[in-house]
Amino acid sequence: MEHQKSLQLQKELSQNDPGVLIRAENLGVYYESDTERRDDFKSHVHRFIRGERQNDIFWALKDISFTGYAGDVLGVIGPNGAGKTTLCRAIAGLLRPNRGTLEVKGSVSALLSLGTGFNKELTGNENIYLNGMMLGFSRKQINELLPLIQEFSGLGRFLDQPLKYYSSGMKARLGFSIASVIEAEILVIDEVLGTGDMEFNEKAVQKVWELVSGARMVLVVTHETEFIKEHCSRALWIENGSIKASGDPVEVAGAYEQLASGTAKPKKKKLSRLKKTRQEKGEGKAIEARDLSLEFKLNGEPFRALDNLRFDVFDREIIGIIGPNGAGKTTLCRTLCGIYRQDYGRLEVNGTIAALLSFGTGFNPQLSGYDNIYLNGMMLGIPRKTIQKVEDEIIAFSELDQFIDQPVKHYSKGMRSRLGFSIASMLKPDIFIVDEALSAGDISFQEKAAVRMQEMLEEAKAVLIVTHSMKIVKKVCTRALLMDRGRIIFDGDPLEAVDIYRTSVKRKKEKFK
Repeated sequence: MEHQKSLQLQKELSQNDPGVLIRAENLGVYYESDTERRDDFKSHVHRFIRGERQNDIFWALKDISFTGYAGDVLGVIGPNGAGKTTLCRAIAGLLRPNRGTLEVKGSVSALLSLGTGFNKELTGNENIYLNGMMLGFSRKQINELLPLIQEFSGLGRFLDQPLKYYSSGMKARLGFSIASVIEAEILVIDEVLGTGDMEFNEKAVQKVWELVSGARMVLVVTHETEFIKEHCSRALWIENGSIKASGDPVEVAGAYEQLASGTAKPKKKKLSRLKKTRQEKGEGKAIEARDLSLEFKLNGEPFRALDNLRFDVFDREIIGIIGPNGAGKTTLCRTLCGIYRQDYGRLEVNGTIAALLSFGTGFNPQLSGYDNIYLNGMMLGIPRKTIQKVEDEIIAFSELDQFIDQPVKHYSKGMRSRLGFSIASMLKPDIFIVDEALSAGDISFQEKAAVRMQEMLEEAKAVLIVTHSMKIVKKVCTRALLMDRGRIIFDGDPLEAVDIYRTSVKRKKEKFK
C-alpha cells in the first residue's frame, strides 16, 4: 500500500516535469510458450477435441510502474528470470507492452547483451561502423566518434581482429564503448559490467557519472549489489515480473542480498560463509601443457595469443584463471577444448571435457530450453538415454522449470548461464571448464554453482574457471593462474594471485593519471 501511495505521489509531481525521461504505468508484457511440447500425440488430440489452448501466456512483467529522471543512475536488480531484460527491451523499443503505458522521452542507446548486432566475421573496427549505422548514424558521424570509441575500449590492435576471436569481456568492452559514446538521453546497460576486468569496470563507472552529469539517465541491470550501493541514485528490485521494492540503493540492495543469499532460506549457503575448498591435490595429471603457443594474424603480422605456457592441472584441483581482458584466458580455454590447435608446444588432456565457454554456446534460440538440453548434451557426445536420466535433475538445478518450455530467444543472459552450467555440470565430465559465464548468474545461483564445483571434485578430475569475481577465486579455487598478454605471470595461491592482480591494476591506473 505504501509503495502504491509513493508511486501516485511521484506520478503527480512528475506529470509535467521536463526532467522525466521514462514513465511506466501498470506496464505488462507477456510471452506465449508452447507448454504442450513434451506431451504425447494422444494428449495433443485430446486437448484439441476439448478446445483447449495450445499456448499458455506467461507474464514476464506485471503492473510495473516507475519514473526515471534526468541525472538518475537507476540500478535494477533481481533473480534470473525476474523480468529485468524484458524491461530493458521494452524501454529500448524492441518489445511493445501488452498492457499499461510506457513513455520514453528522448533517444535510447542500449547495450542489451554481449555482441548484440555484432557480426563475428567482421573486425572490431568494422563492427563499430555496423553498430553505429544500425543506430542511425552516418558514416561521417561515426568517423568523428571512432577515435573516442577506440581509445575508451582499450582494445588496441585487437580492433583489427574478427570478433569470433574475442572473449566475452572484450565484447563487453567494445559494446559499452559504442553505446556510451553515442549521444543519447538514456543509456540502458543489461548485465554487461560484470564481464569486464577490474580496470575497465572502473572506467565504465566514471563514464556513467559523466553521462548523468550531462542531464542524461543511465539504467543499469546488474547482479553486483556493491555497484548498486556505491554508484546508483535509486534502485528497483524486480521479482517474478513485479516490483518488490524501490528507492534507496543501500536499503533495496541490502534487502535483496538478505533474501538471495539465504537469510530467509536456511538451507542455502552464503558465499561469504562458504568453506574454502580443501587442498587435496591428487597425484594424477588432468592436463599437462609444455611451451604451449598459439598465433593469430593481426594486420598481416603474427600475434601470440598464447606465449610459451607451461603448467600442470592435477586431479582434484579447482583452477581460477584471472587477468585483464585480452590476456589470453578465453584462447587458453578454447585450446584446451580442442577448438583451437596450438602452433607450438605440447598439450595433453586426460579425460573428457565439458565446457561452458560463453552465454548459451551451442543453444538454438528458436528451440525451447528443454530441447536445448538434448541439443547441448548430444553435441557433447552424450547418448540420448543418458540425458533422459538427468533431464529432471538439470531442470531442477537450473530452477528454470517455469521457463523451460519457452524458446531460448526469450531468455536473459543469466537464464542462459543457469541452463548452460546446469547441463555441463550434471553430465559429469572428467574436466569442467567455465569461461566468464557465471558473471551473469544472480547471487543465489553463483552460490549454488560454487558449491556444485566443489562437489564435482568428488567425481571430476579438475575444474577450471575463468572469472572476474575475486570472491569466487579466493573462496572456491585451490590455485590460480594470473595471465597477461598471453603469458602466465603467476601460478600459485589464489589469495596471492588476487593481490598481485589488484596491485598491477592500481599501478596502471596511477601511471595514466
